Amino acid sequence: MQKAHEVDYQIFGDDVQFVEIGLDYGETIVTEPGAMMYMDQSIEMDTVFGDGSGKDKGKGFKGILATAGKKVLTGENLFTSTFTNTSPVKKAIAFAAPYPGKIIPVELMEYGGQLICQRDAYLCSAKGIEITIAFQKKIGAGFFGGEGFIMQKLLGDGLAFLHAGGTIIKKELAAGEMLKLDTGCLVAFTQGVDYDVQFAGNVKSALFGGEGLFLATLRGPGTVWLQSLPFSRMADRIFTASRKAGGSGSKNEGSLLGSIGIGNLFGED
Repeated sequence: MQKAHEVDYQIFGDDVQFVEIGLDYGETIVTEPGAMMYMDQSIEMDTVFGDGSGKDKGKGFKGILATAGKKVLTGENLFTSTFTNTSPVKKAIAFAAPYPGKIIPVELMEYGGQLICQRDAYLCSAKGIEITIAFQKKIGAGFFGGEGFIMQKLLGDGLAFLHAGGTIIKKELAAGEMLKLDTGCLVAFTQGVDYDVQFAGNVKSALFGGEGLFLATLRGPGTVWLQSLPFSRMADRIFTASRKAGGSGSKNEGSLLGSIGIGNLFGED
């Protein structure tokens, strides 16, 4: 019998998406604090310690400390928000993506009940899904993989929703098949995929090729999800653009002359 709550959903939007989830009576959805967009009147919100799966019940003080430690290591909040339908009629709740990109629904039962993802990819999940940590055992992947030694691991038999930037592509890797990618473009992969990091190539390519010193490698069998626009890359471009704008002033931003600095030759007006 399935342990996680069975929920249905609908995803809205294109580049900036949100997911609306339908809850029957007594069903609960779990999320990181701050992701909720709107909800029907009969849905009751609560804040719980841990991942909201209920797996820590009865573990005592040591179990609570272990849960807290895992949450701190992954950079997540110590508390999660739960939303439960208290009405006999189906009610809806929606969760919004934190930045432009796509929401990825994943039925964990279809992938052996386990998925490893980057630390900020998790959006929400049905109650019963356990959120824990996955250590990268390889030194290269730990130091240079973009995500460090620690990633998130989702365990269970229900629906989980991930979010990633830009366009998302899902690839199926055959046994022994290898895929090389920018370390920041990795979103998630299934159990059985071997994750490592390799030197990009010769020194000239690494220093002047613009792709960084290291590339992530994924070797099948298994399923991987990739993103075209990692949040770190988008934030870096915004920061760089803001510094340029701050240095040249805000006037004449819409003109060609202003953008190349010639407009200032003709006076501030």
